[in-house]
Amino acid sequence: MQYNFVTIEGNIGAGKTTLAHLLSKHFNARLILEEFADNPFLPKFYENQQQYAFPLELFFMAERYKQLKDLLQTKDMFQNITISDYLFTKCLLFAKVNLPTEEFRLYQKLFDIVNPQIAQPDLLIYLHSPVNKLQQNIKKRNRLYEQGIASEYLFSLQETYTQYIKQHNIKTLFVDASNADFLGNDEHLKVIINALDKEYEDGQHYLTLP
Repeated sequence: MQYNFVTIEGNIGAGKTTLAHLLSKHFNARLILEEFADNPFLPKFYENQQQYAFPLELFFMAERYKQLKDLLQTKDMFQNITISDYLFTKCLLFAKVNLPTEEFRLYQKLFDIVNPQIAQPDLLIYLHSPVNKLQQNIKKRNRLYEQGIASEYLFSLQETYTQYIKQHNIKTLFVDASNADFLGNDEHLKVIINALDKEYEDGQHYLTLP
């Protein structure tokens, strides 16, 4: 493993948490998982996005900031590698999709204050899945409040993620996860593990699963 801090990102239902669990187990890495279930505004947001988007995103930013700052500043003598299933910049990307212009400007000002205090990953793994595959995964994991997510919303998030990766020179392993089955296909997981043994330049590097 060439990296001390790896973050996995992707759209809703892309398989971020599953892959993070498997990689942390393989590398005996410290695991940071987003605590989305603690956000009391999440079910309400899917019922009324206009009313609950701003408190939803503020709560997420506060919780992610506290979790990442606390854990990344605390050294673990037994686990030198850290793997997370979210990027802190996710706050801004989701806010861009969910908030009206004036609220987003305010949100961005708050984000710009706290973001420099968060350590950035050495490598970002981005799982890119087509929206129909995301919808299948969302249905399969059966979180009640997610079942009504519109394909148009997933398309908007997908576009926002890919634009961000293209515009920022962050070191990214861009994985075509169209047929990904990290739990059921050992070869898919091996491809990711082998890729983490290579040193990449800044920018995007593409990986296709067999």
